Amino acid sequence: MKLDRLLAITMTLLNQPRVSATELAKRFEVSMRTIYRDMEAINQAGIPIASFAGSDGGYEIMPGYRLDKQVLSLEDFSSIYSALRGVRSATDHSEIDRLIERIGALMPAHTKATDQVYVDLDFKPTPNDKEHIGLLHQAIRDLEIVRFIYLDNKGAETERKIEPMGLFLKGYVWYVYGYCLTRMDIRVFRLSRIDLLRILPEHFVRRDYTLQDVERQFMSKADFAKVQAVLRFQPEAKTRIRDEFGFDQVIVNPDETLSLTTHFSSMDRAVRKMMSYGSLVKVLEPPALIAEMQREIRRMAELYELQNLPC
Repeated sequence: MKLDRLLAITMTLLNQPRVSATELAKRFEVSMRTIYRDMEAINQAGIPIASFAGSDGGYEIMPGYRLDKQVLSLEDFSSIYSALRGVRSATDHSEIDRLIERIGALMPAHTKATDQVYVDLDFKPTPNDKEHIGLLHQAIRDLEIVRFIYLDNKGAETERKIEPMGLFLKGYVWYVYGYCLTRMDIRVFRLSRIDLLRILPEHFVRRDYTLQDVERQFMSKADFAKVQAVLRFQPEAKTRIRDEFGFDQVIVNPDETLSLTTHFSSMDRAVRKMMSYGSLVKVLEPPALIAEMQREIRRMAELYELQNLPC
């Protein structure tokens, strides 16, 4: 529809400094003549569009223009308000409060943002993570180097100095990413494993990395399908299995046990996950994982001084 295209073009111009007619025609799959007519229609609607000639020419909205608040629907405001409240639960930053107030001021007079919240996002971290978030946010904003002790997944502690670039929440776990001056590379650190965090009196120039770059680098190195495991669970584990693995992969057997084929990024992760289910799971394949489970069970038996377990 033409109206949808006009709104999409307007939003494109609001979010980009300058866009060529050729790029717009390609993006919206219309002719150049149609783009020219659309620009005229947007101008007539009261949105000032400036046109520039030359190799770097194109269209842009005149500086200083602000789109009227009514372009956003009540549902749009509700989504923004919910997201801001979630961020506020994680950071306790006063500037978020002021931003929430400004969003509320844009709402129609007869409606409150809180009346339209359908999804409540709670990103509240643990007290330890919350303290770290505050310090790291300050260091990221002021471009200050931080130092801390980091505990890796094997229990080894190392001292790290990093140039912190950003915080992010993934799977209800908080992380910071930045350039590690100890390893001389981009690294991601889980906040719950950070101890003795300090901001140093040293500043840095932000490197040209984004969170998307870090994720691409991580995904290119990680092998999430390294270990394929065939498992059989007791019926009592059904709820947890559905929570962790979903519905589609699970097969319910005639005896009400549940079968599942899944993947792990390492043998160690597979063993730790299976041990967390205790006697409610049996590993059927692969033989290497079965052998690792047997070794772990023997170590536990020795820990609890149990005798006569099969080798």
